[in-house]
Amino acid sequence: MASDAFFDVTAGAGVFAQRGPVGVAVEEKKPALDLSGAEWLSSSQGVGDVQVAFIDGYIAMRDGRSPEGPSLIFTPAEWNAFVLGARDGEFDLT
Repeated sequence: MASDAFFDVTAGAGVFAQRGPVGVAVEEKKPALDLSGAEWLSSSQGVGDVQVAFIDGYIAMRDGRSPEGPSLIFTPAEWNAFVLGARDGEFDLT
């Protein structure tokens, strides 16, 4: 992976951990974001099922077919790791 960021699913909703410079996990709580006025963007390619919004220094992602459902919230470092992983084929199923 291109980043040392990782999710700690045992820490609870809205909490993520990121390894510090010496490999020590540092816990940080993400703020509750008001997404009601967010400008959601879809890819110009494909059917646009995934939508993203850039808000308050974070990146939100949701299912465009179910916009009333939950949104995933990423820090810029997490988003960068995701994009680089996708470009490198890290998530390819074939």
